[in-house]
Amino acid sequence: MAAGGLRQRLVHLDLKGAPPRAAYLRQVLPLLRTLGATGLLLEYEDTFPYTGPLEPLRAPHAYSRQELQELLGLAKEQGLEVVPLVQSFGHMEFVLKHKEFAHLREMRMFPNTLNPHKEESWALVKAMIDHVMALHEDLKWFHIGCDEVYYLGEGEESKQWLQQQENTLEKLCLSHIKAVASCMASSYPTVTPIVWDDMLRGISEETLAESGVPQLVQPMIWDYAADLDVESKEKYRRCGFSKVWFASAFKGATGVNQSLTLIGHHLQNHLQWLKVASSTPTDVLQGIALTGWQRYDHFSVLCELFPVAIPSLAVCLQALENGGYSETVKENVEKLLGMPNLEIDTFMSTSLGTFPGSTILSLVTQVSFYLKSSVDELLERNRYVTGWFSPYHRKRKIIHPIIMHHFQPDAISLLSKWNAVVQDLQVAMEQVFHNSTVEEWMEENVHPSLQKLQQVSHDKFATTILRSQQNRSSSKATYWV
Repeated sequence: MAAGGLRQRLVHLDLKGAPPRAAYLRQVLPLLRTLGATGLLLEYEDTFPYTGPLEPLRAPHAYSRQELQELLGLAKEQGLEVVPLVQSFGHMEFVLKHKEFAHLREMRMFPNTLNPHKEESWALVKAMIDHVMALHEDLKWFHIGCDEVYYLGEGEESKQWLQQQENTLEKLCLSHIKAVASCMASSYPTVTPIVWDDMLRGISEETLAESGVPQLVQPMIWDYAADLDVESKEKYRRCGFSKVWFASAFKGATGVNQSLTLIGHHLQNHLQWLKVASSTPTDVLQGIALTGWQRYDHFSVLCELFPVAIPSLAVCLQALENGGYSETVKENVEKLLGMPNLEIDTFMSTSLGTFPGSTILSLVTQVSFYLKSSVDELLERNRYVTGWFSPYHRKRKIIHPIIMHHFQPDAISLLSKWNAVVQDLQVAMEQVFHNSTVEEWMEENVHPSLQKLQQVSHDKFATTILRSQQNRSSSKATYWV
């Protein structure tokens, strides 16, 4: 049974990086429901099928309207509440990077924050919201983002506005949030806007109360630490917000280029949120969103892929649903995922599960733990390679042939092994992700080490060819040391 006010448990799908194919999501949604999710927080970003003037926002791998309609229909069948998320202030890189919208930046050089003074900015935000709303039925909530609004107040128009008496940066931020929320209230009166809370944290309770924002939105208080401050979450109730949400993290919060998910960290984060929930009146707490960030922002590298983090998500959902974590909860998670030996406190998963994408977890674990270390062991700690087959030697083809016999079998065996693993991983990833995601992940996590190994093998081959040619043409072999 769910603890306290955490009856609403939204799983956040961050689609701005490595968006899964629609067919994979159709496999996953029933599992999420079984694990304890009650809804989805869908952060579409550039994967939404925008049309007309907004079509430039649409990535080549964006979902089609039909795909989204089918997914939303399945979510409804599964009893999953859907909450769309459309950024409307900060994290607008996917919009403001385009030349058609670059003039709406707060600062001309930076595409992250929207200029809150331009009428076109309001029209843009409204058009984006209208597009998304048109594809969703019976919504109760709509997340308008508004987190990490970097460089707000540093644009020329904002500087002029702030010079006026009584104008402050806090009021500028609140006025934009209020304008977006008011627009939603006018166009969609039965839908309640949600905002991330970080831009509100430093604003006094008096300023918040006077702004009118507490009557229009519900803040989502996010903290992804394993030791979050349980005592600092009371502010919003005192300044007039009738409802609040919490936001935890099941992945994407422990490193910008993290490839494996440390379940223990995220479990502790959720156990701390359970403590906060136990001291929060149930009529105030709306629920919790379990965030699963795929990129830190639109331009950053990928962090843990969604299938890799499913065990973490399962543990966290079950902990929330059961009001804590125990050996019984662990055994239930293992049963639901088909994983007989789930590791909580290390990155290692020693067993292959039966959940959708479990092969990716197994192979990514192999690559993350052993690819770089095994290649480094050969190239940096093998005395024959470091002593007689260095980059200097290979560049000038001054290699003693006998040296290659000392490490050539190991190099060939290692390359063969990793080529097979990488091929299996690529096949598994292509079933879940689009080619652009597979290519990006491989370039960041596989190619740096594999190409070193391939280059050494190529140099060995080239040296062997050179030796053969020189033996035929001349008795003077310059490759000898």
